[in-house]
Amino acid sequence: MTSHSKSVEKRRRALAAGWHAETIAILYLRLKGYRILARRYGAAGGEIDLVARKYDAIVFVEVKFRPDITAAMTAIDAAQCRRISRAAAHWLVANPWAARLTLRGDAVCLAPWRWPRHTIAALPLNIG
Repeated sequence: MTSHSKSVEKRRRALAAGWHAETIAILYLRLKGYRILARRYGAAGGEIDLVARKYDAIVFVEVKFRPDITAAMTAIDAAQCRRISRAAAHWLVANPWAARLTLRGDAVCLAPWRWPRHTIAALPLNIG
């Protein structure tokens, strides 16, 4: 197997693991009363894993899967928060009805054989 083939296979496995983690996060958030509005919303140089709504809040959710919960929680950096904020601003332009609601950046962190950890307002959003 060539190094390119290994790289492609590694990327394919990472995408499949990400999709699986997002599916678990969706189920978990639904159990908590959230309604999922979008999945893998990408625009303006950024991506939001999930956009959800609960009561008067629109929640932009970053999903992280790592070998342990602590590693997942620390995997969200400032550059990623900026990319999420850009995508969230774009989503709000496409959904102007949501601008009057409370906007929040949450994280759902997952690790093998552990319950998901939902951290409310984990991500600072800078939506101009």
